[in-house]
Amino acid sequence: MEKFKRKKLELLCEAKIVELYKDYLETPDGRVVEYDFIRHKNRGGAGVLLIDENEYTYLVRQYRNSIDGLSVEIPAGAYNSSGEAGEICAAREAEEETGYIPQKLYHVTKLVSSIGTFDETTDVFIGTELKEGKRHLDDNEFIELIHVHIDEAVQMIYDGVIVDSKTIAAIFAYREMKSSGIIK
Repeated sequence: MEKFKRKKLELLCEAKIVELYKDYLETPDGRVVEYDFIRHKNRGGAGVLLIDENEYTYLVRQYRNSIDGLSVEIPAGAYNSSGEAGEICAAREAEEETGYIPQKLYHVTKLVSSIGTFDETTDVFIGTELKEGKRHLDDNEFIELIHVHIDEAVQMIYDGVIVDSKTIAAIFAYREMKSSGIIK
């Protein structure tokens, strides 16, 4: 398949963490089309599904303005710098939001949650062998910690309680990785 060619990016709006562009692309047959394009300034972050020895997970419930409501998610956050490793970001966010530090991390995928318009990526991990650390939320974070069995977390997906894509991917990946022996 022939590629589209970017002709021009026109910045329409710059905000704290994103930039909105009008993206002019040349199609393989020579036409020029316009798309919306949202660039994440630091390109994204990482999240981790924390699983203890009894298959309980530590999820977080927090307000998300994009849905104007509460969301149940894996602990996650933005990279501190463009070169920060996903493992470092995921472990840091796990401790900050839950107070637990995974001693073992399994990389699941690099997820693009809204590929039609947004370039933000999230490295998704499974974290096991949890060690107690110190929870320290950012000043603007109001997070409730939820401790549920992985089976209950799966049911929360089917019930529409968990709708966050990185969290859904992590929960189902854990089940698959556990049943295939990747995670003991």
